[in-house]
Amino acid sequence: MDGVPGSVGTGAGFSLRLGQTLFSSASLLFMSLGVEFYSYTAFCYLVTIMGLVIPWSFTLALVDGYSVLVKCPVPVRQPGILLIIAAGDWVLSVLTLAAACSTASVVDLLSHSGGSYCPPKCCSRYQLSAAMAFLTWILSLASALLNLWLLPSL
Repeated sequence: MDGVPGSVGTGAGFSLRLGQTLFSSASLLFMSLGVEFYSYTAFCYLVTIMGLVIPWSFTLALVDGYSVLVKCPVPVRQPGILLIIAAGDWVLSVLTLAAACSTASVVDLLSHSGGSYCPPKCCSRYQLSAAMAFLTWILSLASALLNLWLLPSL
């Protein structure tokens, strides 16, 4: 059970959760700097999903950080709680991928439409937001896979 790096209650798990929190916050920040994001549904969807990922990842980062600092057995390694965490990771991972892909496709469409729909400064911020969302998805997928790997050993 302790041999799975990146699972709940490990230092690598803390790093993954902290990375998820930072990248999703950056994605939300870059998207929110452009005041026109509400004009497109894909951008609103990204803001909503990043708004869900930030508290989820930050809360689990706090749990991981506490368990690493105190070096005590993690109470979340009970099968029921770990199942909820693994399911939440999978759901948020899929939603994050959908938000990142939809945002990237809308930004690509806007940037190749002649520039009249998206000023270059806004389009570059939207592209950065989509890139940060993809990085959030990669870390979220890693967390989901590692927690799923830990689940049968309980």
